[in-house]
Order: sequence, then C-alpha cells, then structure tokens
Amino acid sequence: MEDEVLDPMILDQAVLDQVVLVLNVLVSWAAAGAMVFGGVVPYIPQYRDINRTQNAEGFSTYVCLVLLVANVLRILFRFGHHFEAPLLWQSIIMIVTMLIMLNLCTNVRTAAEVSTKRRSFTDFDWKYFWCWSRFVDYLQCVLAFTLAAAYVTYLLLDSALFVETLGFLAVFTEAMLGTPQLYCNYRNKSTEGMSIKMVLMWTSGDTFKTGYFLLTQAPVQFWTCGLLQVLVDLTILVQVYYYGRYPQKPLSHTVAHGSGTKAL
Repeated sequence: MEDEVLDPMILDQAVLDQVVLVLNVLVSWAAAGAMVFGGVVPYIPQYRDINRTQNAEGFSTYVCLVLLVANVLRILFRFGHHFEAPLLWQSIIMIVTMLIMLNLCTNVRTAAEVSTKRRSFTDFDWKYFWCWSRFVDYLQCVLAFTLAAAYVTYLLLDSALFVETLGFLAVFTEAMLGTPQLYCNYRNKSTEGMSIKMVLMWTSGDTFKTGYFLLTQAPVQFWTCGLLQVLVDLTILVQVYYYGRYPQKPLSHTVAHGSGTKAL
C-alpha cells in the first residue's frame, strides 16, 4: 500500500523536474538569441530610413568602423581565451550587419555627390580615411586590418599578457561607442536632436548584456567594459534631464547630430 502511494509522488516529482529542465533550456536559448541578434536590432530602422530617404547624413559610418574593429578583435581573442559561442556569433553577425550598412551608405553618398572624383583605400590619403567612394575599398581596409591583426595574434598567441590585452581592447573599443554622443551633448549644452528612446534602448541592451556576461562567467574584460558602457548610457540620460531642466545658451553654429550614433 505504501509503495502505491509513493510511486505517484515520485512520478510527479520526475515530471516537475523535467518541466523545470525544459524551461531552463528555453530560457537559455532565448537569452542566447537575444545576445546574438539584439545588437543589430537598432540598425534595422536606421537601414530602412536611409534606404527610404536616400540620405545617409544622419548616420556616422565611423560607428561601423569602431564596431568592425571591436568585433574582429573579439573573434581573434577567442583563439587565446575561449568564451561562450553566442558571443562569437554576435560578433560575426555584427560584422555582416556593419558591412551591409556601409554598402548602403556608400551607394547613397556616391549617388548624391556632385564631384566626380573618386577616393579609394589604395590612395592612402589620411584626409579621406573611411570616406571612400566604393564599398570594395571598405572591404579592402577591413580585410587588411583583419589579416594584420591575425598575423600579430598568431605570433603572440602564447603570451597571456597579449591575449588579455587583446580581449580588453575589443570590449573597451565597443564600450566607448557612447562617448562621441556624450561629448557632443556637453559641447553643445543640449541633447536636442538626439532620440531619447534610442538611448533608453542602449541602456536596456547594455544592462542585459552585462548581466549575461556576469551570469555566464565571461572573461573579466567583458563585464568590466559592459559596466562602463552602462555608465556612459546613464550619463547621457543625466544630460537629457539636466539640459531639459536647465536649458543652456544655444550655440551659434549648427549641431551635427549624426556623429553621435551608437550601437547596443
């Protein structure tokens, strides 16, 4: 009689354990998916706006440069210090996204240019660095940087100091993406023209990303720079409150808002 009572209880516990296990797997997959694709979401409306208006002046292609450098370095860092696969896929997808953005911006800008003079990567003219006329020039630059960085990494892969420095440079570069907007707001004493919704999206995304780094025990460089990124986002929100509450004297020159665009 006692066995007949215990068996259903044991069965119910086994079913409950199985349900909990499935839920944990689903949550893990959802978090990984958000980590992989969440960073590119802000660029979808940006891409659609540029494509619709055929005007790329509001988007700074230097954002693409910083993200390409950061994610190439992060991929190379994985050869010396293993980290979670979703972070690797995030870097790959972000690189592809930035190349797509560069292709669109280059085509739009070239079509709008009055001058027929073409600038290329092989001119090696620093005045026009990252302002070339063809998408293939950006590809050449990214490829040259990747090959050079990969070669140096191959030579120094046995050096723990180099590997850790490489990881720090990767995440620190990405963490600094908000500083141009921060400086631009400070210089102009205003946040006019900046999307507050976008900054809130940065903050929520960076907070989630930092929490993910901590929970998955990612390398210390990842969550340290993640915290720095959140701090920059919060400082921008403080600027929104301060300049909204205490308007400053407007400057005489036109504010260029496009230079402050950031990624999650």
